[in-house]
Amino acid sequence: MNEHISSSQSTAHSSTQVIIIKNQKSPGVAAVLSFFFSGLGQIYNGEIMKGILFIVCGGISILLMWILIGFLLYPIVWIYGMYDAYKTAVKLNSSME
Repeated sequence: MNEHISSSQSTAHSSTQVIIIKNQKSPGVAAVLSFFFSGLGQIYNGEIMKGILFIVCGGISILLMWILIGFLLYPIVWIYGMYDAYKTAVKLNSSME
């Protein structure tokens, strides 16, 4: 009598899950950070070099207050920094959707 032994092999299917964490930036927080310190909103948004550039431009504008042009220049740099931080955060969030 021949015995036929059949072995069944089970293959384990391993599946890899990829978890994507969306790190959204708050436009309000970015604008408020730039309100308190020029360039900080850009750094919050992850644009380090742009933030440093705003800090340097703000510092130069403050130094230029000695010859009065800084009184015109600093508010322009400061307001544009808040606007840029806000718009960049909105743009970053829309690209993550």
